[in-house]
Amino acid sequence: LGCCGAIILAGAAILGVGIWVKVDSGSILSFLQNTQGAPGELGQVLNVGYLLIAVGAVLLILGFLGCCGAIKESRCMLLLFFIIILIVFIAEVAGAIVLLVFKPLAENLIKQMGSEVVKSMKNDYGKNKDVTGLWNTTMTTLKCCGFNNYTDFTNSYFVNDTKSYPVQCCNKVPCTEITTIPGCFPALKKLVDDNAVILIAVALGIAVLEVPDTLSFCLSVIVFTF
Repeated sequence: LGCCGAIILAGAAILGVGIWVKVDSGSILSFLQNTQGAPGELGQVLNVGYLLIAVGAVLLILGFLGCCGAIKESRCMLLLFFIIILIVFIAEVAGAIVLLVFKPLAENLIKQMGSEVVKSMKNDYGKNKDVTGLWNTTMTTLKCCGFNNYTDFTNSYFVNDTKSYPVQCCNKVPCTEITTIPGCFPALKKLVDDNAVILIAVALGIAVLEVPDTLSFCLSVIVFTF
């Protein structure tokens, strides 16, 4: 049952990371995708969270399936469990490789859009309700200011109209002084970098451990039922 428990814990962890990806980065990525001149490949970034949620949910189901098969000593259920685990193993190894390649690709795609994003921010922040709401949510969640930094708001509609920067850009109100709060692109990049290595290590670790453990576990129960 230890192997099944490990798979359940791994599923819960990956599910949690998937939810984090959607909650923490969803707003700014959705905004970037709708920005004029956005690369079509950027939509793939938005799908990573859904993929992780799906993989986590599948692992949770598999873990419970394995536990039920062990308790009931069901050879058919255990064989099904083992076959699916092999498929998941292949998917995890492939996923880890994709993450290694995908992370710099996603960063480059977002960075290439910098000028369009800043242009939209200067013209629409404080004027367009949707753009303002998305940026407020993003800056509050990631504790950042602007795309690159606070200077993205210089000579913007918002600053010219209010004579101050957004409250997220300062530690006090009114926000009229130079701030050292990082931009949202560096903050998002740091967030991805900090978690990508952990996610890849977990995926490879689970992949390495689950197949031999599951194989010996299933074979022992199958032999016992004979």
